Amino acid sequence: MLTVEHTAQETGIVHPMKVLIDTSSLLSLVRYYLPFDGKRKMHDFFKDKMSAKEIVLIDRVFEECRYTAGGAILSSVSCLGDSAFLKDCKLPFSTKHIVAPDTRQFLHHVNNTFVNAPVRRKLSDDQFETEKLGFLAGADMGLVMMCMEYRKQNKGETVLLVTEETEGSNDRKVFKKLPAICQVLNLETITLPTLLQRYPDIDVLYT
Repeated sequence: MLTVEHTAQETGIVHPMKVLIDTSSLLSLVRYYLPFDGKRKMHDFFKDKMSAKEIVLIDRVFEECRYTAGGAILSSVSCLGDSAFLKDCKLPFSTKHIVAPDTRQFLHHVNNTFVNAPVRRKLSDDQFETEKLGFLAGADMGLVMMCMEYRKQNKGETVLLVTEETEGSNDRKVFKKLPAICQVLNLETITLPTLLQRYPDIDVLYT
């Protein structure tokens, strides 16, 4: 059984300044944590961190949440279905005007480094361009570019991207998964359980 308790115990761990969370981690939260969150402590923890703009939900991830697992994320994380809360916190965060700091180098990575080469070789140039446009407009690239933007704005502070994806899994898709892309860009990715361990004000205990 999973129980969640807040604690005032000091651990010496400094809270990260910005945490961007992927759809996969929100789904993990819904499937493996919230069903045991009878007192809504875990839910309220995430709500408080989003309200404080420490955990950032971007628009592209929010849109994925609408149809992932039949909308289970928005129905289970009730604050995300609360229009008043979203309006007050200015969520989800718009990525409309976010661009990569070094556009030329970034596009080089998109065309070469981020590509799953065996799959790419099976596509025509026109097919690849179509896949690339979808990739650039997707949630993964929104998260990556937001991480790069926060890192540029706040040098010396920690920026984390939370995802349950693994570096090796690609599902035979044209582009690599988030951890592999972030490794190239020197962006730090962690899983949801690792994120929770970084907060001194919450204990996650299996009993």
